[in-house]
Amino acid sequence: MADVAAPAWVRNTAPDGTGFIRAGSGAPVLLIHGVGMNAAIWQDQIASMEDRHDLIAIDMLGHGTSPLPPENAALSDFAEQALRLLDHLGLASVSIVGHSMGALVALEIALRAPSRIRSIVCLNAVFRRPETLARAVRERAAALGTHGDPSAIAATLARWFGDPLPESLAGAAATARTALEGVDPEGYARTYRLFAHADAEHAETLAGLAGPALFMTGSDDSNSTPAMSAAMARLAPHGQCLVLSGERHMMAMASPEKVTHHISAFLDAGEAATPQDDPAFDSGEFRRALGSFLTGVTIVTTVSAEGEPRGFTANSFASVSLEPPLVLVCIAKKALGHSAFSTSKGFAINILSESQKAQSGIFASKAADKFATVTWQPGQSGNPLIDGSVAVFDCAMHKLVDAGDHSILIGRVRDFSHNGAQPLGYCRGTYVTPGLSQEALAAAPHGTEVGAILENEGRVLFFETPDGFHELPAGRGLGSPKDAGSLKGCLAAKAVDAQLGFLFAVWDDAADPSRSHVYYRGSVTAPSPGDRQTRLVDIDHIVDLRIADPAVRSMLARYVRERTEDAFGVYVGNAVEGEVRPLARAASSQALTGRR
Repeated sequence: MADVAAPAWVRNTAPDGTGFIRAGSGAPVLLIHGVGMNAAIWQDQIASMEDRHDLIAIDMLGHGTSPLPPENAALSDFAEQALRLLDHLGLASVSIVGHSMGALVALEIALRAPSRIRSIVCLNAVFRRPETLARAVRERAAALGTHGDPSAIAATLARWFGDPLPESLAGAAATARTALEGVDPEGYARTYRLFAHADAEHAETLAGLAGPALFMTGSDDSNSTPAMSAAMARLAPHGQCLVLSGERHMMAMASPEKVTHHISAFLDAGEAATPQDDPAFDSGEFRRALGSFLTGVTIVTTVSAEGEPRGFTANSFASVSLEPPLVLVCIAKKALGHSAFSTSKGFAINILSESQKAQSGIFASKAADKFATVTWQPGQSGNPLIDGSVAVFDCAMHKLVDAGDHSILIGRVRDFSHNGAQPLGYCRGTYVTPGLSQEALAAAPHGTEVGAILENEGRVLFFETPDGFHELPAGRGLGSPKDAGSLKGCLAAKAVDAQLGFLFAVWDDAADPSRSHVYYRGSVTAPSPGDRQTRLVDIDHIVDLRIADPAVRSMLARYVRERTEDAFGVYVGNAVEGEVRPLARAASSQALTGRR
């Protein structure tokens, strides 16, 4: 929890006994905590927002100083408590921020009294829990006779903050512990029993939510999962989903600055808010990420209205626009997932690597549980991002276009990532690989020189010789890290972490035609700063280097030119003459297949 000065708040009590805290001035915002907490847990949000908002933090029934809820309480009891407080304060309309159980109460208020609500932020909300999770929550609710037991509280804190507890979260965990130890046991039990069974309360009514709504959770929240927030956002007419990477259930306390930033941005912008927008979106890097696509293979994913991950294999991917960043993919109308994708508010495109042929086949099939075969993480919009992909594009739905027996999904890219792995291609009914296979290279004559042009953020890796010349990493054959004379052995000796990508040049030695040279393009992490002989040289400065081998010097001049144009080919010939084959032509040869 952030180390902030105590806010200038005053605890108050409404005529019906409801406890609340009020601070600040400006647009009114009602803050509703979760089970076991109280109004004071919003201290960081109040400290950050009180200069522009009139903040009212309520003690829910059974919590803080508020009276107990009915024995068999309903969400309506908590909603009516909050509306009575707004009437007492003379507030005709407010925005609401609710956490966990408080998010369910916030939705109940917004659906019961839409004219009173300007906008709503649901933090770590629950929705249609999977059966195993629902059973665990209900079992905890049934065992609440021992609430207050230190072991029960410790288990709760472990779920919320992690076990072992990170040192950075010790303050937040201590605040949560104090609240749990101080809550009325009967109030806690009655509220938790309702919370355990209310996760589907709004499943049929969310479509009637009138105002703008932000559903925000943490990628590591196993109680209020990203799939839940994504499903709620797609049902709400003006809903948005935002998943914060690495955060858990109590993220408002664990990372108050991050969470409050997104709350404030949404409240300040109103219905036009787009909290995922990044004003520093790098169009050039985005274009290079799109270049990871071969002609090829993707798995497109989304979350259904039921909160289930859905996906299909497609090779209809294309970039549409850099500004704004738009991409498209097509889905057949007869596909089983068409309904889920055509009604979704977003989707993700996962460009597959050569090692993902099996996953491609499964997602092209009618397998019952396709996601059991892959490891995936939720993206910022809640869409599944598949581990091991060459590139991923997390998109909001920009437009759905009818196109004969297909629908075109045009997405606005909200987030993306890419790496130097080789993509999986598809051509003429079969999978193809873009580079010269390592198996084939391993069988090449031992004297074959294998080298690499390895790039890191616009810089190329070189080894500087004692006499001031520069060399690319190279060796006799591809080899292994234990083979000191091979390319992999050369890289291992320098502790260089590299990934080979596309074939770039193949030529025979002019002096000895039986000896061949093979060079790849690839990527590399930054070398150890202590190795003065290993250097990363800006691409624009390569021309100034002293390079002894004229063939390598010529190859690098071509690399600089093609890198600038973002249009690579493969050189085939000898050290004196040959031709650069455009990659579209090279694709017909299995040995020299490659494409940028």
